[in-house]
Amino acid sequence: MALQGTKIAFLWCFALALVIVMLFITPINASIAKRMKMAGLNMNAIDRCWRWNPNWRNNRQQLATCSVGFAGKMTNNIGRGLIQYVVTDPSDNPLDPKPGTLRYGATMIGGKKWITFQRDMQIKLEKPLLISSFTAIDGRGVEVHIAGNACLMIYKASNIIIHGLRIHHCRGQGPSSVMGPGSKMMSMGKVDGDAIRLVSASKVWLDHNTLYECDDGLLDVTRGSTDITISNNWFRYQNKVMLLGHDDGYLRDKNMKVTVMYNHFGPNCNQRMPRIRYGYAHVVNNLYQGWMQYAIGGSMNPSVKSQSNLFIAPKSGNKEVTWRSKSSKGETGSWKFFSVGDVLENGASFTQSGTASGENPDYSSEQVFPVADARSVRLLTKSSGALRCTPRSKC
Repeated sequence: MALQGTKIAFLWCFALALVIVMLFITPINASIAKRMKMAGLNMNAIDRCWRWNPNWRNNRQQLATCSVGFAGKMTNNIGRGLIQYVVTDPSDNPLDPKPGTLRYGATMIGGKKWITFQRDMQIKLEKPLLISSFTAIDGRGVEVHIAGNACLMIYKASNIIIHGLRIHHCRGQGPSSVMGPGSKMMSMGKVDGDAIRLVSASKVWLDHNTLYECDDGLLDVTRGSTDITISNNWFRYQNKVMLLGHDDGYLRDKNMKVTVMYNHFGPNCNQRMPRIRYGYAHVVNNLYQGWMQYAIGGSMNPSVKSQSNLFIAPKSGNKEVTWRSKSSKGETGSWKFFSVGDVLENGASFTQSGTASGENPDYSSEQVFPVADARSVRLLTKSSGALRCTPRSKC
């Protein structure tokens, strides 16, 4: 009996000791996590511009001054004449959009508009949503899902910001008619199931979105689209992730310029991170959490500067980062595939090609940003994807 009592007393003491240890460890862990978040913010040229501001909700348009890369500053989207539109209704009517819906704000309202959401929403678009020029869609502060059917298209439009959305399970669509920009009815052919598709678009910034599990790809930049920045997004669970350039015969894509920065690719991404035809891509400070076929590939003599990325090869299978189309015209050895300051882990390899001339993006003063060391990419991309922002606190 005395022995049993001794055992019980010992167990209680042991449990009390664990509680005391946990009470001390939890604040330490929380402090470390906070310091890591602050370090990541300081290195991120975009996030440090606005996320330190606890009053971000009342100063949403500050975001437009924070973009870098080929999109440059998005200050054309703010200032005089700006309409602030709030989505209150998650329903969708592609032929006769109702006030309060996302489609009404994105297509029926002309000029500059900054679109926000009244509350958390699940939006199932009946047909692709054609976004008009000078539109900012800002999902901060709520959880907005666009999922389960058609998704987003930017067609012959410019000066567009898409921030803070969760876009997934997008499905292909047959030929149809939809209300388009300027309140004009538009006939559309068959549309693949992409999360976001750019067609002849320019000056577009896609930031802090989470995209996954769509029928075709997650992001297409095609048919002469240029001056695009793709930043702080989380791409996951997808076969074909990102396509830059329409097809091998579309010569206008030679003028394409795209910055791919601060993104997290994975888990379970197979290929096209990105795949580029013609054009120029600056792929910088991204985290690659494995791949199956390849990470970065292309055809038709593209130029790719891969700079200070972290490539973590899969445990088994192909560990080579790059891929070049065998069916492409011309010699693949003339392509410009450069790796500058990348970190290759778990046996990853990067096959370079081409001459060194023309490898730099030649950014303007509004586009340029400091490149972080690849060893910091895990911290830098820790907040990739749609953020969870609460009122009256830093985001």
